[in-house]
Amino acid sequence: MAVQISPSILSADFSRLADEATRVEGVADWLHVDVMDNHFVPNLTLGLPIVESLLKTTSLPIDCHLMIESPDRWAPSYAEAGAGSVTIHAEAAKAPVRTLRAIRSAGARSGFALNPATPVDYYEDLLPEIDMLLVMTVEPGFGGQKFLDVVLPKLSRARALIEKYGGEVWLQVDGGVSAETIERCAEAGADVFVAGSAVYGAEDAAKAVRDLRALAAAAQQA
Repeated sequence: MAVQISPSILSADFSRLADEATRVEGVADWLHVDVMDNHFVPNLTLGLPIVESLLKTTSLPIDCHLMIESPDRWAPSYAEAGAGSVTIHAEAAKAPVRTLRAIRSAGARSGFALNPATPVDYYEDLLPEIDMLLVMTVEPGFGGQKFLDVVLPKLSRARALIEKYGGEVWLQVDGGVSAETIERCAEAGADVFVAGSAVYGAEDAAKAVRDLRALAAAAQQA
C-alpha cells in the first residue's frame, strides 16, 4: 500500500489559501478540502467557489470531503469542477449508489466516509462503488481534535473487508493524524492520511509532510 498524504487546508490560513497550497506542493499527494454547511456538522467552511479557485492556483489534485446535509445534490458539481476525489458521508447520503456513480461519471474518484460511531460492516456491499473509504477518527466538524483510539479496530475491520473484496479501494483516515498517531493508523491498514494541524501548524509544512510519510511507510513495513 503506497502511503499518500493529504494536508487539510482546514488548518491553513484562510486569508492566503493559494500560498498555503504552495507550501505542500511537490511533497503532498493531495490537497484536502473540508466542505461544511453548518447543518450536517456545526461549522461553516468552504464551498464550491473556493474549490474552483484553488483548482486554478495549485498543481495538487483536490480531495473534497463533503460534510454537508445534501451530498446527493452537490457532490457531482465538485467532481465536474475538477476535484480529483469527492467523498460523501454515509450518514447524510440518501442515494449513495447513485451519487457515488455520478461522482465517477464526472471524472473523480468516489469516496465514502463513516463517522466514528458508524459501523463499517453495514456498507460492505457498497465497496464496488467506492474508490476510497474514509474512516473518521474524530467527530467531524472542527480541526485540531484529539485522535480517537477507539476507532482503530474499525479501521482494521475496514482493511479486512477491502482485502476480502479484492478491489482497489484506498483506506483514508482523517482526524487527529500526527507524528504521534500516524503509525497506529498505518498499522491498522490506512494508506491515505489527512493531516491538518500536524502540517499547517508546523513551521516547515513540507518537512512535516515528508516526516509523516516516512513514519507511515515504516509502520507499514514493520
